Amino acid sequence: MSDAPLSREIALRIALAARVLPDTDAARLLNVLADAVGLPPTEDSLSGLSVKQLLAAADGELADIDKELLKAALGFLKGHVEVPAEALPQTQAWREGDMPDAVRVACASNSGEELDGHFGSCRRFLVYQVSKDEIRLIDVRDAVGSEVQKHKNAWRAHLVADCQVLFVASIGGPAAAQVVKNGIHPVKDPQGGNARARLGALQDKLANAPPPWLAKAMGHAVEDRVRFTVGETTD
Repeated sequence: MSDAPLSREIALRIALAARVLPDTDAARLLNVLADAVGLPPTEDSLSGLSVKQLLAAADGELADIDKELLKAALGFLKGHVEVPAEALPQTQAWREGDMPDAVRVACASNSGEELDGHFGSCRRFLVYQVSKDEIRLIDVRDAVGSEVQKHKNAWRAHLVADCQVLFVASIGGPAAAQVVKNGIHPVKDPQGGNARARLGALQDKLANAPPPWLAKAMGHAVEDRVRFTVGETTD
């Protein structure tokens, strides 16, 4: 893959187009586009793309796919298809100093305020400020399109780099390493469920002797953490 940057808009188009095609992910479609229009795909190069080119590119990689589906995918690639706006959770305003002793938590999500996403494939990250008294959703960050980034895990970790804690339904080892590298504490929660409800357990820890990893995230000095229970887990 080329080192040239791929714009967020084009990455989103490729991800949406891939969803239209059977047995096709963004990486497969990008391989076809590399042969058809070169890398990185741009607004100009995609504007002249045809179904015939898609069928012939990459030694006929997509030759077995119905032409009507390819036309639909082409509509996304060229930006001709309007993507229906999804009703996203309502965020609340936040400014520095609003919630003392709060931590910023990202939750991998695919729908509403659900904690139901895998780190590498979730559609978005819900970003909360969490204190012992309040849980406030302050941002919703779109993660669609990361599949066509050269370093997907690093790109996603950077997306939540201002958070101290990350809740996910699942995460692989290399991805977890990227998260930790950004100073974020990953927490796997396979059961998932409503994000606010799951963050309630974190609130309890904030209010009742947080473990060392959480105290660190809260910005407590080392000498102030000795009273916390050593060995407490995130579960």
